[in-house]
Amino acid sequence: MPNAVVTLKEGEGRAVKAGGPWIYDNEIAAVEGACADGDIVTVADSRGRFLCQGFINRRSKLTVRVMSREEGAVIDRAFLQKRVRDAWEYRKTTVDTSCCRVIFGEADFLPGLVVDKFADVLVVQSLALGIDRMKDAILDLLTQTLAADGIPIRGIYERSDAPVREREGLPRVKGFIGAPFDTKVEITENGVRYLVDVAEGQKTGFFLDQKYNRLAIRPLCRGARVLDCFTHTGSFALNAAQAGAASVLGVDASELAVAQARENAALNGLADRVTFQCADVFELLPELIRKKERFDVVILDPPAFAKSRGAVKNAVKGYRQINLRGLQLVRDGGYLVTCSCSRFVDAALLAETVHQAANNLRVRLRQVEARTQAPDHPILLGAEDSSYLKFFLFQVRREG
Repeated sequence: MPNAVVTLKEGEGRAVKAGGPWIYDNEIAAVEGACADGDIVTVADSRGRFLCQGFINRRSKLTVRVMSREEGAVIDRAFLQKRVRDAWEYRKTTVDTSCCRVIFGEADFLPGLVVDKFADVLVVQSLALGIDRMKDAILDLLTQTLAADGIPIRGIYERSDAPVREREGLPRVKGFIGAPFDTKVEITENGVRYLVDVAEGQKTGFFLDQKYNRLAIRPLCRGARVLDCFTHTGSFALNAAQAGAASVLGVDASELAVAQARENAALNGLADRVTFQCADVFELLPELIRKKERFDVVILDPPAFAKSRGAVKNAVKGYRQINLRGLQLVRDGGYLVTCSCSRFVDAALLAETVHQAANNLRVRLRQVEARTQAPDHPILLGAEDSSYLKFFLFQVRREG
């Protein structure tokens, strides 16, 4: 049976022609032919010219998610097998695959699907109706692909518990796919050992996107006094300590995260140099300022402050405030590491916001590095959602 055809309004389709991964609800003029939400449809412009194939969900503003730009492509098991194999081959050439993101949604041409590999465990997050129907087949193909490379997978855990699923008409799901296993999984990243709680940790359990940014701080940390804010499970803090920091204070508002961070410090024999404190960073930093504390390196890696375009203005205020406080705690000649995972706050806006904070304090910043997410989270041009992480490393100078 031929696909139903989604025809766009006159003048629409520019984004998808430029490589965009979605067709929005307000771009669509008509849907011709029978189709259920989750089915594959063909998308044509207002003149009937083929644009792409994708799965439809009329409940979502992202009404069609692109699966193929090839006219006549059959989206079957062989099609999915190639997508999975291509994703894995890319990781083998770009990152350490002992722990990595194996599938990154639209950037791997499998929209709405995330799969992280932690040692011999996979964690999956499915966020769209169409891909949810393909999830089991994709996971089967992925485990076969890994096994063929001598990497047996002992378990799969699903973390499809994000609120965004409700917009797709999907229930939030969390649990084992297949046989149960111990959900605390030990991994090694950059030579640091971690216990990743794939069931209870944030998102899939561990933030792999900062993998090489954590390495970037190491040269600054030898003999240093380091403050790591929003430490989560202690990853920046432990990299600093392993690089030879004299002392590290890691701070997070989550009791669970702090408990995991302490466990990770003990696992690496670093508990004598790393202290973790459960506190609200926005409340703790003014207290440290009042005490006239100074650090050689201050790291700010907050959660996303802007989850929509409408939230950007308030997010910028939050970034300005946190960077102002962080800068006040950096000694002259020390370093500020500042990050944002808000995709709606681009690198230029974050840099300008930090610059404004520095100007308020009459300090000068010298940029050492500007980085983004690790290569296992590839940025697909035209798919703006795939580019989200900003990482800046500045030297702070207090001129007399």
